[in-house]
Amino acid sequence: MSFKQSDALARVQPSATLAVTQKARELRDKGVDVISLGAGEPDFDTPDHIKQAAIEAIAAGKTKYTPVDGIPELKQAIVDKFERENGLEYTASQISVAPGGKPIIYNALVATLNPGDEVIFPAPYWVSYPEMVRLCGGEPKSIRAGIETGFKITPEQLEDAITPRTKWLIFNSPSNPTGAGYSRPEIKALTEVLLSHPHVMIMTDDMYEHIVYGDFTFSTVAQVEPALYERTLTTNGVSKAFSMTGWRIGYAGGPKALISAMRKVMSQTTSNACSISQWAAVAALNGPLDFLKERNAAFLRRRDRMLGDIAACAGLSAPAPEGAFYIFAECSAWIGKTTGAGTRLETDVDVCNALLEEAAVAAVPGAAFGGSPGFRISYATSDEALLEAGKRLRKMADAIT
Repeated sequence: MSFKQSDALARVQPSATLAVTQKARELRDKGVDVISLGAGEPDFDTPDHIKQAAIEAIAAGKTKYTPVDGIPELKQAIVDKFERENGLEYTASQISVAPGGKPIIYNALVATLNPGDEVIFPAPYWVSYPEMVRLCGGEPKSIRAGIETGFKITPEQLEDAITPRTKWLIFNSPSNPTGAGYSRPEIKALTEVLLSHPHVMIMTDDMYEHIVYGDFTFSTVAQVEPALYERTLTTNGVSKAFSMTGWRIGYAGGPKALISAMRKVMSQTTSNACSISQWAAVAALNGPLDFLKERNAAFLRRRDRMLGDIAACAGLSAPAPEGAFYIFAECSAWIGKTTGAGTRLETDVDVCNALLEEAAVAAVPGAAFGGSPGFRISYATSDEALLEAGKRLRKMADAIT
């Protein structure tokens, strides 16, 4: 019998970031010196006190099943974190812990979406938002935010996007893939629109909360507008700030009924997140954040270096990100032109293929993020790699005609 995938899966595209990472890996295996700027993963190690907490959990035999959506100690640490850092008051019954940020978002969507329900989000967007919506039977609907607005949507755009079928707004700040961060006044202006549409729930993706630059101050929706508290699922995780991508811990705070529904989903799918990772996350959330200052300084240095390299490339432009560790380079001026090796650039997919095959630099095309023509660069890698990548990028740009 030949395999035939489900109709639901047929609606879904594979992750473009994982595809770029895999292609770069295959070229490396063939001996090509590829510099990968595709994956969104900090190159810093998990802090020692977090690793030690995991070792101690193993030694203490904390290796059994746990409550489906989180151990009490981790839920309390999350409650304390939300109150301490975001001014949000939750109880343990309003907290969900899952094996990563993706499952948190997916659990919320599958627990709430019916066929025809719309989920809106700014574009460029994280590659998984529309695909998870489709997998859950909903209809993704992006709101175009161009370089002219710093890749941020306006209240007028949000108003125009909402329909009677809108179930969720997914709001990511600082953003993957652009690094755009919304100021408190900018969020307040958007919440004024949301207050007039009580049928719309809000899901904030705050994964890059602690990776911010300069005078930018992070704010989240329910913090800015308390009247939206009962309609907001505030999601976060330990992956980026604590360099714990492989530990797979995401979490959220929200309405009890929604959290209960998400628990029901988990009870029949993943069950609990890894017990050892949960104890490590307790140490992360309860522990010091002083290591972030040095790491953010390194990210800022890398950001500015890559911005300089992009500015030196004729035909590329990018605003300075307020946070995260990505730059989204707009490349419309390259479309229709030819590389030094003779490759005709018709799309940003062509641009990224040429970057990889001719310059040995891996980046992700804007098409994957609903942001063509452009490409995403992750600068979460070494200064040495970025220095060489910048040289290769400039050399390629100089040869485009």
